[in-house]
Amino acid sequence: MAGKTILIVDDEAPIREMIAVALEMAGYESLEAADSQQAHSMIVDRMPDLILLDWMLPGTSGIELARRLKRDVLTANIPVIMLTAKGEEDNKVQGLEVGADDYITKPFSPRELVARLKAVLRRTAPDQGETPIEIGGLHLDPVSHRVTIDGRPAEMGPTEYRLLQFFMTHQERAYTRSQLLDQVWGGNVYVEERTVDVHIRRLRKSLGENYEGLVQTVRGTGYRFSTKG
Repeated sequence: MAGKTILIVDDEAPIREMIAVALEMAGYESLEAADSQQAHSMIVDRMPDLILLDWMLPGTSGIELARRLKRDVLTANIPVIMLTAKGEEDNKVQGLEVGADDYITKPFSPRELVARLKAVLRRTAPDQGETPIEIGGLHLDPVSHRVTIDGRPAEMGPTEYRLLQFFMTHQERAYTRSQLLDQVWGGNVYVEERTVDVHIRRLRKSLGENYEGLVQTVRGTGYRFSTKG
């Protein structure tokens, strides 16, 4: 789970700092926002893997932001953990009813927070098991490790296959070369970032002219797999 990006939304800077330090020590990248407006623009721009969201925020409350995120198809699957000083049972129920994935009452220990966060990430991780993935005429079968394009077998190397599987299970989000190296090659392998570009070119070539456009270059960031133009 390390290497994932967590957005901390809290109007109290010392709490954001305490959480950010705990996340960094656990191997996560953290983003920070002090209110719902700042948080929403950051979510749309960066698409974090999980959001730690304070219930009481200036302006739009955390619970309203959670409700808004869960209604939007682009952000509905991002896990949300509510952080709050409210310990009453009805508030917990309200938080979970809007779609929050967990609920932590302040004060909490950094160790507890990280443990709960890991549990939510495991629970909500996309299933990359044995279910075939299909987008248009592009079909990937994890059991046989075969890719077919419009019914015909596609020729690609093992790295291109892993790249494609990662992209197809993590659509519509931009990833840096460093993030792709961590996710596809593994964090313990030393590979130069430019290697990603080489394999992206090979993957596009394997996908052919009808599907190479699914792998989009995001200027200043990296790459994104998207069915949108």
